Amino acid sequence: MRPLPQPAREALTLAPVLHALGDPVRLELVRRASATPESTCSALVDGLGVPLSTVTNHWRILREAGVITMTVEGRHRRVRVRTEDLHDRFPGLLDPVLRLAAAEPPNA
Repeated sequence: MRPLPQPAREALTLAPVLHALGDPVRLELVRRASATPESTCSALVDGLGVPLSTVTNHWRILREAGVITMTVEGRHRRVRVRTEDLHDRFPGLLDPVLRLAAAEPPNA
């Protein structure tokens, strides 16, 4: 498995994380990734109704902000939310955001 570039834990800053979580599609992707750890990108976008090129850009924004980590495994990319890193840098941020996101209908 080959990890893709991402910021180190100590390099995470609030503005890019909030920007990444501020888009409804990206928030839904993070919610799905959080619910099914180590899933593949393709499994998480099923039924999202967004073009693949757009989803690829959303994954990049989430990874570069430090919200997710992505590893290449053959032809697949595995996604994991960086829960521990986010809790360490921004205590109390991720849990309420994901809880509220789960309560909203998708694409609200």
